[in-house]
Amino acid sequence: MRTTLIDGIGLLYTGDPEREEIEGAALVIEDGRVAWTGEAGRAPDADERVDAAGRCVIPGFVDSHAHLVFAGDRTAEFGARMSGEAYTGGGIRTTVAATRAASDAELAARAAALVAEMNAQGTTTVEIKSGYGLTVEDERRSLEIAAALTAETTFLGAHVVPAGADPDAYVRLVTGEMLRACAPYAKWVDVFCERGAFDGDQTREILTAGIKAGLRGRVHANQLGEGPGVRIACELGAASADHCTHLTDADVDALATSGTVATLLPGAEFSTRSPYPDARRLIDAGVTVALATDCNPGSSYTSSMPFCVALAVREMRMTPLEAVRAATRGGAHALGRADVGWVGPGSRADLVVLRAPSYVHLAYRPGVPLVHQVFRGGLLLE
Repeated sequence: MRTTLIDGIGLLYTGDPEREEIEGAALVIEDGRVAWTGEAGRAPDADERVDAAGRCVIPGFVDSHAHLVFAGDRTAEFGARMSGEAYTGGGIRTTVAATRAASDAELAARAAALVAEMNAQGTTTVEIKSGYGLTVEDERRSLEIAAALTAETTFLGAHVVPAGADPDAYVRLVTGEMLRACAPYAKWVDVFCERGAFDGDQTREILTAGIKAGLRGRVHANQLGEGPGVRIACELGAASADHCTHLTDADVDALATSGTVATLLPGAEFSTRSPYPDARRLIDAGVTVALATDCNPGSSYTSSMPFCVALAVREMRMTPLEAVRAATRGGAHALGRADVGWVGPGSRADLVVLRAPSYVHLAYRPGVPLVHQVFRGGLLLE
């Protein structure tokens, strides 16, 4: 098996708590995995050599919350919101209509193009949700399309209640026929627990049904206001509670004493002119925090994890180290993954070589294309 040595690394951010940063570093890749890391002067021989020329290397970003299977455009909604109209989540139904009308090929092409955008910006692991079909067949095909692009697929039939549907009847559909059709293509089950979407009792019922079907839970929680979403996520052992914008002390305590990750999505606040989550409060309480793009056509149409890192530092009082940690290992925790989000012996060789000497530049130089090279499973992505 051929080995590849990457040396000349100015700073290696490993994401490994045992040794999070190594200056003057090198690493060896073998069979798609990292086989060795350390100071460049101690590096073993390898079959091939790549010179990082003093650049910083970090783990590939892990984007644990994205909605990529959709059709249509919501530019008008964004423009109206920037003119002062409030965001309520109602625009989801606009995308539902466009998605239902689109062909499988159209949906697959759009999703693949967004994944390619993410790869180019350093994302090597992405979660993809359904949620813009809201019929049995449209949710099933959305997940089948997503499953061709990632192993991290999420059934979000409980995104909103479709226009004209009875809420109780729709919950029965989601927990019955729709779940049975979608579970073979999904790893996760998610619910939008929010006013205008699903209340606490409905959320608990849908998550419980999904868990019984063999899926793990995630929750869209506390985005638009305080509510039961975070505590339900913690109660049911969900891997993550996502958004976490409006939290009570009880919510923070529940996150701190559970294994549930708080996934923060600053692109949504940027795109809706809403208050940002208080990441400092969560980190200081001992909560595991992740960052993700929430890439979707309505409330966060960005595929850029570097942009979200910059927002987290500027708007959510995270240090550059905390933000990069949340965008890599934090995202891996949110997906229950031990093989990605860090760089060390045994990890998958998902690496980002930055056109900068330090990861601090991701926040220091916002909007600048700093990704020089991306390796996924040891292979250079073109």
